[in-house]
Amino acid sequence: MSVVVDAERELLDEVRRIAEHVAAPVADEVDRDSRFPIEALDALRSAGALSAAVPEAFGGAGVSLEAIARCCLELARGCSATAMVFAMHQIQVFTITRHLDSGGWYEGYLRDLHREQRLIASVTSEVGTGGDMGRSIAGVTPREDGELEFEKQAPTVSYGAYGDDFLTTLRRAPDAEPNDQVLVLSRADQGTLEPAGSWDTLGMRGTCSPGFVVRARFAPEQVMATPFAEIMNQSIVPISHILWSHVWLGIATEAFERARAFVRASARQKPGEPLPAAHRLSQVMADLALLRAEVAQALADFVAAEDEPGRERLMTMASMLRFNNLKLAASEQAPLVCAGALEAIGILGYKNDTPYSVGRHLRDTLSARLMVANERLLQTDAALLLIAKEA
Repeated sequence: MSVVVDAERELLDEVRRIAEHVAAPVADEVDRDSRFPIEALDALRSAGALSAAVPEAFGGAGVSLEAIARCCLELARGCSATAMVFAMHQIQVFTITRHLDSGGWYEGYLRDLHREQRLIASVTSEVGTGGDMGRSIAGVTPREDGELEFEKQAPTVSYGAYGDDFLTTLRRAPDAEPNDQVLVLSRADQGTLEPAGSWDTLGMRGTCSPGFVVRARFAPEQVMATPFAEIMNQSIVPISHILWSHVWLGIATEAFERARAFVRASARQKPGEPLPAAHRLSQVMADLALLRAEVAQALADFVAAEDEPGRERLMTMASMLRFNNLKLAASEQAPLVCAGALEAIGILGYKNDTPYSVGRHLRDTLSARLMVANERLLQTDAALLLIAKEA
């Protein structure tokens, strides 16, 4: 256990260094030019961070979800796009490690991931499903040579052009029901990405996640054996909401710290005078504390459920409600903190060329409401509340 703890401490120290000295200095440029934060990703690769959560048996450091979540927060303080790319990648890594078949193809893949520091992109959205990850139109199609293939129209593919591998949701077969889904991991050299959209967005511009028509040809063993519905409830949904919320918390924390630096500088310039901005800052601090508490408690709840046999609690309606509500609360609270920081700072926070600028932070947190749209989650929660025995 001490070896893992030491690895987690070293990882967090290195990620903080990358966030401060590599990601942060180019964060505004990444946002302005809508370009991928390649410097930070290269630094994370060099640090072995992309395989940090891979079990030690397959070459990784075996660090905990708690450690990865903290890394997401620290990276977000430096560059939102870097943090979100890192979080999305780690969601895929945890999904694989928690549901792989012993002795199968995926064990060899994890060794490759560690050795080559491969970046996994996500292909879960699909044109025609209305944003419902629990349904697919494209299916796994057998070929005469024994291999399999698919073609999927995805309105967004997380950092698609920069992914080394793609974890894709599909129908089990072309004639399967839309909710009879599987996950397929394909390598970039096994398929093609046909551009199907642009990425000129309000925020999170550096994640570079436009739409693509994704095609791949692959071996049968690259289909995960565990049904997607189980993977979704036990891993993808709760871990996504946990890591995303840590990213949003990191962005909001940085916005608050910029506001506090501004208020302190103002106090030094006008000693003894009342500062209305200080009063506003105290309200922002309270809002940030609420966000921090919700994010921390959700992580603790997941870890407690994870320790139970068979992860049965994670399959309950109460668990679905709990992590949906984390996403709803965090996605609404983070922009509130950033907007409050902007009000405390004033014009120097509104301008993009000052040390106190928080415009990028506010824009990036606004994306939180759209990553699995809040309206869809509210509709899901409303239906669950009618039938769940406990919420």
